[in-house]
Amino acid sequence: MNVPGLFHFTFLLHVRTPPWRLWILRKQQLSLPRVPLLQAAGKNSSDLLGLTEAELTEKFVRGDGPGGQATNKTNNCVVLKHIPSGIVVKCHQTRSVEQNRKIAREILQEKVDLFYKGEDSDVFKEKKASEKKKQEKKRRAKENLERKKHFKEMQQLDKK
Repeated sequence: MNVPGLFHFTFLLHVRTPPWRLWILRKQQLSLPRVPLLQAAGKNSSDLLGLTEAELTEKFVRGDGPGGQATNKTNNCVVLKHIPSGIVVKCHQTRSVEQNRKIAREILQEKVDLFYKGEDSDVFKEKKASEKKKQEKKRRAKENLERKKHFKEMQQLDKK
C-alpha cells in the first residue's frame, strides 16, 4: 500500500504573510532618515495610536555618517524602542537632540500604528496610494514613449 507521508501535504499548512507585515519588517531593517509619511502627505496624525512614555525606552548615541568630528563626538542620535512591539527607530536627521526626539516619536508612532492596525492603518493606505500614483505615472510615461516611437516611424515612412 502506497500511503503519502506527512510532508507531502505541507503545502496545505503554508500560511501566507500579509504584504503589510512584510513592508513593516523591511522598514524596520532600514534605518534610513526619512520624514514621517503622513507629515510628508500634509495630513494630521490624530488617527494614529498614541504612545505613552512608559512604553518607550530612549537612548542617545553617537551619530554616524558624513560630518566628521561634528557627528562623531556628539550624542545627538536618538534611539527609541517601543517595548510591547519591539520596534526600534533610530533618528539622526538634525543636529538638535530635541528635534531628533520629536521626529523619532512621529516615525515610531506611524510604525506602531502600522504594526497594530495593519491594512486599516492610515500609513498603509497612504503608502498604497503613493505606489499607485507612481505606477500610473510610469504607465503614462511608457505610453508617451510608444506614441513618440510610432510618430517617428510614420514620419520616416512619409519621407520615403
